[in-house]
Amino acid sequence: MKVDVNGATLFLSQHGAGSPMLLLSGGPGCPNYLGPVAASLPDWHCLLPDPRGTGNSTGDAHSLGRALDDLEAFREALGLERWTVLGHSWGADLGLAYTLAHPERVQHLVSFAGTGIQNDRDWKAAYEVGKGTEPEFTVAVNDAVKRALLTDWRRFIKGPDLLARLSRLEVPVTFLQPEGDIRPSWPAAQLAALLPQGRWCSLPDAPHNAWLTHASRLTQSLQDVLSG
Repeated sequence: MKVDVNGATLFLSQHGAGSPMLLLSGGPGCPNYLGPVAASLPDWHCLLPDPRGTGNSTGDAHSLGRALDDLEAFREALGLERWTVLGHSWGADLGLAYTLAHPERVQHLVSFAGTGIQNDRDWKAAYEVGKGTEPEFTVAVNDAVKRALLTDWRRFIKGPDLLARLSRLEVPVTFLQPEGDIRPSWPAAQLAALLPQGRWCSLPDAPHNAWLTHASRLTQSLQDVLSG
């Protein structure tokens, strides 16, 4: 599926049948790499957009607001009132920003290995120490898109009313955290405790990209979370 939005042609692939679920990959600046996760959930209508300027989508560097508007353009083009949102890594953080902006459109947000609303030196130091131990996973990156979105994300998380708005967010949010992720989990745990309908679930032993090494366990965990 292709949608023309604000000077760009955006691409979205669709898998499975059932209730609609938007799958947001991380990066930012990466094409959607969550095909293996979608394939493990055939009872859901999985919707995988390539973000603006990545994969099969055209466009260039853009703001967080533009990224959120692009997601809304897909929803409107599909004729959906609401959908479940599953985001991985930075895609989980994008999903949280989308849910905060459009809570009436989100049935349930699943934050899978999200990095949280932080720009912490200790967090980054722990990541740098451990990143060479992760299972190899290669994905293309549009550096200009990545830089622009990370810069705008850091502006977004400094909003004076952000935590107050999150504390009033009446949407179920499940944080599915791989226990073997080298990224410290405390920012996601803080969010799980802050949100009125936040829920914390652990994925034992699994790394950040859990489908590479713990596919069956991840599938079972996602099925449990999504059915719960």
